[in-house]
Amino acid sequence: MPDERRADADPAAADLVGRFWDTLYRRDWDALGGFFGATSTYTDMCTPTDDVAVGASQIVRRLRLGLEPISGYEHRLIGVTASGGTVVTEHTETWRWRDGEQVELPFVSVQETDGHVITRWSDYWDLQTLLGAAPAWWIEHIMGGWQ
Repeated sequence: MPDERRADADPAAADLVGRFWDTLYRRDWDALGGFFGATSTYTDMCTPTDDVAVGASQIVRRLRLGLEPISGYEHRLIGVTASGGTVVTEHTETWRWRDGEQVELPFVSVQETDGHVITRWSDYWDLQTLLGAAPAWWIEHIMGGWQ
């Protein structure tokens, strides 16, 4: 795994984010909330600007909505860089659905930390890549999940 942390990086921030990714890819929903505080935010930058999950319970709910129904979920880390309490991760996720559909999604994730929790998380990726591969039932599930 490449480790491109910069000399001015807070090692606790990089460690926190690394533990977060490990927990997310295990889909340990109960443990995920501990990585966020009451005012932490998570957003996918390809969605409308007001589409932001705030607080641990909303963030975990949002993650579960999309990831729980997929049958396979693999992560490939490309690179990590950190400066102060900000950690930037370049990675890909391969999602597989029950009927054989799959997609490889390239991401850049930016996470700001305060030393104890992730305070802001923004994911940069292409929504059309996901929508072009996802089955209709999953898209309907996602669209209905926030209503």
